[in-house]
Amino acid sequence: MHRVQKLLSNYGYCSRRKAEELIKEGRVKVNGKIIEIGDKAGEKDKISVDNKPVRKQKNVYLMFNKPIGCVTALTDSRFKTIMDYVRTKERVFPIGRLDFNTSGLLLLTNDGDFANTIMHPRYEIKKTYQVRLNKPLVKKDSKKIEQGMELEDGKTSPAKIVSLTPTFLEITIHEGKNRIIRRMFKALGYGVVSLGRVRIGKLLLGKLKNGHYRALKESEKQAIFEK
Repeated sequence: MHRVQKLLSNYGYCSRRKAEELIKEGRVKVNGKIIEIGDKAGEKDKISVDNKPVRKQKNVYLMFNKPIGCVTALTDSRFKTIMDYVRTKERVFPIGRLDFNTSGLLLLTNDGDFANTIMHPRYEIKKTYQVRLNKPLVKKDSKKIEQGMELEDGKTSPAKIVSLTPTFLEITIHEGKNRIIRRMFKALGYGVVSLGRVRIGKLLLGKLKNGHYRALKESEKQAIFEK
């Protein structure tokens, strides 16, 4: 027996957080009965959302090169979403997010346990971004970011910076606070001209074209968790 939000996530219907929202809204039933947060079910029980049955799908693992100008969401009333680019028979959801003006490596899956492992702070999976600034980064500011700096929602974890040119650099972090890279540089007086994620763990975006996606190889799935 498992909590129903975990089963919905494992079945590839949606993320665990979204499943909790659906349960709170009274849209999830088990064996015809509306359930509440914390209720459990087994794999032989009949689960439905909006009176439509939910069944376990084949697990899918995708890497996507997200373009600028779309939101990391399944639906949006105003803007293009990542699902305007990613079309699969299975229902998939993004692992984490990249904001509207950030491009690069984004993972999608219907495997809830896989997604939760990547997202869990305990595993400290590193993510590397390429950043172009509006002016050269000076050494003292680079050190502040590398040592961790105070923002309005607390101190950031130490980061690693590799300067490629005076205004173009790679920064590696493991925390997932909202817009954290843009906020760090803004706090130090820099503007971010462009931002793109190029690596998760040891998984590289590589030559995957902007707006394209493909299935992950088994070795690439393992590379995400390599230190």
